[in-house]
Order: sequence, then structure tokens, then C-alpha cells
Amino acid sequence: MTHPIVLLQSALVAALRDDPDLAGVGIFDAPPHGATPPYVAIIRHDLLSRDGDAAPGHEHRVTLHVWVDQPSRKAVLAIAERVVAVAKGLTATGLAVTHRQHERTDTAIDAETGQARAAVAFRFFSEPI
Repeated sequence: MTHPIVLLQSALVAALRDDPDLAGVGIFDAPPHGATPPYVAIIRHDLLSRDGDAAPGHEHRVTLHVWVDQPSRKAVLAIAERVVAVAKGLTATGLAVTHRQHERTDTAIDAETGQARAAVAFRFFSEPI
């Protein structure tokens, strides 16, 4: 049986890579070393058991970082907003994704590189199928 983190994260990466509005943006399921922005990387994925009504389930807390190669919140937020739109329609093979919630977006300009970053946090509920 494949772990729920792997199922949800694989589906999210595939959906982002398949989105035509994100063409030219690197999509990674782990922080890349030496990648050139723009890119999106899943930096954290936590799983909590959420069993109820005799049905097993999980709560996924997922954080992605979006990077662009310029000090532009506008540019990084344009990608972050598309990531949110894709995540809101997420489906996964082997999991019923029963809840999709964008929890927050934080932005920063990196002092060393001058690149803009957005941290985008989601919460998903899933049940095995």
C-alpha cells in the first residue's frame, strides 16, 4: 500500500506540471539544489491521522515555496495564485481528497539574492479508496 503522503504529493506535482499556465516554471517535490527560478517546490508535508465514523482518514499540511529570479512580489504572487487554483481542484489516484483549503501565503525578498519567494500553505483531508 502506498503511503498517503506519496499519493497526495505525487498528484499535486503532476497537476502543477500539467497546468499550461505554469509552463516554464520548474515543479519539484523537494527543494532543488542549484535550480534557477522560477520554480515551485514542496518543502514540507505533514500528515495527521483523522479517523472518524469508522472511516480512516488523514489531514495533510503541505507547504510550497515559489521562487522568481527578481525582487517582484507581483511576479511571485502570480505563480502562487495559479498554484492555489490548481490545488483547489486536486484529485489523487488511491485517495479521496475530501477537503482542500488554502491556509495562507507569505512573501519575502531574499536579502542575499534579491529573489522573491512566496510560502503557500495548504490543508487537505483524504480518505483511502
